[in-house]
Amino acid sequence: MSAETADTAEPTGLTTNSADAASRRREQRGWYFYDFACSVYSTSVLTVFLGPYLTSVAKAAADADGFVHPLGIPVRAGSLFAYAVSVSVVVAVIVMPVVGAAADRTGRKKPLLAVAAYVGATATTGMFFLDGHRYLLGAFLLIVANASISVSMVLYNAYLPQIAGPDERDSVSSRGWAFGYASGAFVLILNLVLYTGHDSFGLSESDAVRICLASAGVWWGAFTVVPLRRLRDRRVTPGGEGAVGSGWRQLMATLRDMRRHPLTLSFLLAYLVYNDGVQTVISQASVYGSEELGLDQTTLITAVLLVQVLAVAGALGMGRLARVYGAKRTILGSLVVWTLILVAGYFLPADAPVFFYLLASAIGLVLGGSQALSRSLFSHLVPHGKEAEYFSAYEMSDRGLSWLGPLVFGIAYQLTGSYRDAIISLVIFFVVGSVLLARVPIRQAVAAAGNPVPERI
Repeated sequence: MSAETADTAEPTGLTTNSADAASRRREQRGWYFYDFACSVYSTSVLTVFLGPYLTSVAKAAADADGFVHPLGIPVRAGSLFAYAVSVSVVVAVIVMPVVGAAADRTGRKKPLLAVAAYVGATATTGMFFLDGHRYLLGAFLLIVANASISVSMVLYNAYLPQIAGPDERDSVSSRGWAFGYASGAFVLILNLVLYTGHDSFGLSESDAVRICLASAGVWWGAFTVVPLRRLRDRRVTPGGEGAVGSGWRQLMATLRDMRRHPLTLSFLLAYLVYNDGVQTVISQASVYGSEELGLDQTTLITAVLLVQVLAVAGALGMGRLARVYGAKRTILGSLVVWTLILVAGYFLPADAPVFFYLLASAIGLVLGGSQALSRSLFSHLVPHGKEAEYFSAYEMSDRGLSWLGPLVFGIAYQLTGSYRDAIISLVIFFVVGSVLLARVPIRQAVAAAGNPVPERI
C-alpha cells in the first residue's frame, strides 16, 4: 500500500499546508463541476431519451415475433436496453478496480479521469448516428459510455476525502449532486424546446432526439475541463509494486484489503442492495412511462425535468437533515419513501400524466439526497491512502454491480410482457437494503477505518 507524502499524510487528506481555506474551496468548486458535466449524460441520455429511442430502433429491426438477434441470440426488442445496461456494468466491474488501484499507487487521478471522461463523452456524441435499424450501434455506444462514466466516477469520488474534512463532507457531497441536478435540469429545458418544436426547426422527431443525445456528450466533454484545471493530484511514494500491475492482481488485492475492514464491507453490501433499486428505477423509468403507461416523450421530458429541479432542493435539504439526525438515519428515511414510490408506481393508471408527475416529484425529493449522503458516509469508512481503490468498490455498488436490477427487469418483461411486473420486483432491493444498513454500527466502522469520528453521523 502506498503512503502519501507530507502534504497528504493526515487521515482526512488535509494538513495545515494543503488545507488553506481559499485553495480548498477553489478545489471543491472545481470538483462540483464534474457532476455538472457528466450528470447531463445520466439525465438526458440514460434516463430520458436513449431507453425509448433505442427500444424503437430495436423494434423497427425486429422480426415478426418482436425479437432482434444480436450475435444470433434472440432478444425481445423491449428488453434490449435493459440488457445493454447490464452488460455495461459488467464491463465496468472489470475495469474499475484496476483504475482505482492504479490511481492510488501513482497518485495520478487526473489523467485517468480525463481519459474515462472523454471516452464516454465521445461515445455519447456518437449517438447522433443512431438511426434506422442500427440497434447494435446504439447498444455498443451505451455500453462504452455507461462503463466510462462509472470509471470516471471512481476517480471523481476518490477526491472527496482529500478536499473536504470529516465534518463538511455531507454538505460538499450534497452540493456536488445539486450542481449535477441543476445542469441536468437546464439541459433538459433546452432538450424540451428542441424536441417539442422540432418541426419549426426543420427537424424530424428522430433528428431532434439524436441531437439531444449527442449534445449531452458535447456538454460532458466541454465542462470536464473545469475539474481538470482545478483539481490537483497528491504525490505518493512507491509501495513496493509496480504502479499498475495485473488487473486481476489489483482486484484480488483490493478485495483482500477490504476483508480487513468488515464494517466497511457491511455498509457496501447494504448500499449494493438498495442502490441497485435506485439505479434501475432511474434507467428504466422512461421505458416504463412510454411503454406501460402510454405517456408521450414530452410528458417524460417534463417529468424528468421536475425530478431534476426538486432533486437540487432534495439533495441540499437532506444534507441539512443529516446535520441534525445523522446521515444514516436520513438515508434510512429516504429508503422508506423509495419503497412507497415503487408501490404507487405499480398501481399508477395509464394515460394519467398528473399522477406520473406526482410520482416524479417524490422521486426528486429523495433521489439526490440518498445518493449524496451515501457517498459522503462511505468516505468516512475508507482507510487513508486507499481512496481511489475503495471508491472503485463503491462505484461497483453505485453503477458497476447494479446489473442485477436491470437484468431482473429485462427478464421479467421478456417472460411476462408487462413492465408492471418488472417494476414491483424492485421493492425487495429497498427493503433488504434498509435492514442491512440499519445493522451497520457506523461510528464503530469509522473508528475501525482509522478515521476521526464526526460529532453527528
